[in-house]
Amino acid sequence: MTQRVRIVRTREDYDAARQRLADLAAADLKPGSDEEEEFELLRLVVGDYDRKYAKQWPLDPIEAITFRMDQQRLTKKDLEPFIGSPSRVSEVLAGKRNLTVSMMRRLHSGLGIPARSLIGDDDLGESVGDEDVQYDFAKFPLVEMLARGMFPGIAGGLTELKKRAEELIAPLLRGTAGGAHSPALLRAPMHQSGSRTMDEYALLVWRVRVVAKAQKKPPRATYKEGVITPKWLRDLAKLSSFDEGPRLAQEYLSRSGVCLVVEEHFKKTYLDGAAMLCANFPIVALTLRHDRIDNFWFALIHECIHVAKHLRLDRLFIADNLEDKSRKGRKEEDEADEGARDALIPRDAWATAAVRKTHAQHDAIALAQQLGIHPAVVAGRLRWETENWRLLSGLVTSDTVKHHFEDQLN
Repeated sequence: MTQRVRIVRTREDYDAARQRLADLAAADLKPGSDEEEEFELLRLVVGDYDRKYAKQWPLDPIEAITFRMDQQRLTKKDLEPFIGSPSRVSEVLAGKRNLTVSMMRRLHSGLGIPARSLIGDDDLGESVGDEDVQYDFAKFPLVEMLARGMFPGIAGGLTELKKRAEELIAPLLRGTAGGAHSPALLRAPMHQSGSRTMDEYALLVWRVRVVAKAQKKPPRATYKEGVITPKWLRDLAKLSSFDEGPRLAQEYLSRSGVCLVVEEHFKKTYLDGAAMLCANFPIVALTLRHDRIDNFWFALIHECIHVAKHLRLDRLFIADNLEDKSRKGRKEEDEADEGARDALIPRDAWATAAVRKTHAQHDAIALAQQLGIHPAVVAGRLRWETENWRLLSGLVTSDTVKHHFEDQLN
């Protein structure tokens, strides 16, 4: 054996053993070799130390995985259904590759590894519940909530609502707690793309409404990492050419494991849409505060890119105010914007498009027909690029979206 395995007695011994274990995990160990035997022995001694002292500090993801491997006598091959290929398993155990959301979900549900350990943040303990979140219930948008039918059978003015606010709202928050991420949903930072700070109470109610709708009608399929590709996005964009395109988009997302929800924004949220994780599936939520075809498709694809690239267990919710120019320069927002533009109108087609010079309606329609998209998408792109919001206004305002989602908005 190339290195003697000793009992771990101190934290220094533990750190050294963990480093050696990670080095071996990254190596291509031959069955029956001294290195493989050393790897197995190190897992045993590290696991023994974990069992005795793990409560003294939060486990990081690699510690959590190797601890479970020791408990259940798992090999690296046993981790492949949860993490992926042998090389990917080795990279994760060596700390060279971060866990993705899908990996975390599979490890959590399949091996019972605590979510907080996989995230690597002990502050997100699984035992945290609604009761740990303190609210000033009078600050919720009570009048708007009443108008949306959230307090059925309740009569009276604002004074009466404020008196009964906790009684009325607490059950709504608990009612959304059926999902595995409900405590984190309620406590998660509000990642906002813009300089205008959204009203946290109004935004929380909006999130709760969205999750409630998603839970009533979850997606048809199970979401799998990697399903949202440039081709997937391009095919989604082509649905805009159909009269029932928005509803077809909802079905398209559902068949890929993503739930599309429409919920109007509350005042002081300045919200166009959001991407979020809820229990076992991601959600794309839109407000349709600008009830236009071009805005719908851009916001939809923008949020889909957030789902594919930016959501994770420590980033459960991303809110977007697409009008706020201050969000430009943020890597994730620029990536989502660029991806949405390219999906709707490929950059090579836009570079040579006649409408960019002529600003003519017939050229906009011709490009839309060439690409198989709605003419309003072309008009919206030109108006955004030139910052001339009067251009091709007839194409942009010729159709709306909300009537496609009356079942959700009512």
